[in-house]
Amino acid sequence: MALALERVFGEPVDHVKVVENSWYARLHLGATATTRPGRIFLAISAEAFWGDPELVLHEYFHVLRQWQPRRLTRWRYCVECARHGYWLNVYEREARAFAAEHRDELCRLLRRYQRTAPGDAEALLLSDRYREPKAPRAPPG
Repeated sequence: MALALERVFGEPVDHVKVVENSWYARLHLGATATTRPGRIFLAISAEAFWGDPELVLHEYFHVLRQWQPRRLTRWRYCVECARHGYWLNVYEREARAFAAEHRDELCRLLRRYQRTAPGDAEALLLSDRYREPKAPRAPPG
């Protein structure tokens, strides 16, 4: 999964920690997961999380594209939710759009890497990296 996520995001993801069955995530009533810098807190099992590619992309987007570059802060998120509600706040809209746009790509990569021997998967990723350089993507407008 990490190789496929690295390919989709164009950067390493191994520094992101996923915490399953987190009490912290359960404090966010109704949330399946919540994020903080470098962390994804799950109110569900890791198996359920990894089995939902769109949710995986959504949460990793929060960490890698919003928290990591410091676009997202607790204060900004609260202000956005107060102004627009959870569903329509800019951070959630961006994460949903990214996940929907890249879901098929992630699934394709997962199938591809599952057919590859573990030692060969890294070589495949490196060869892909040099063959198809990824241009930075602008967030959805």
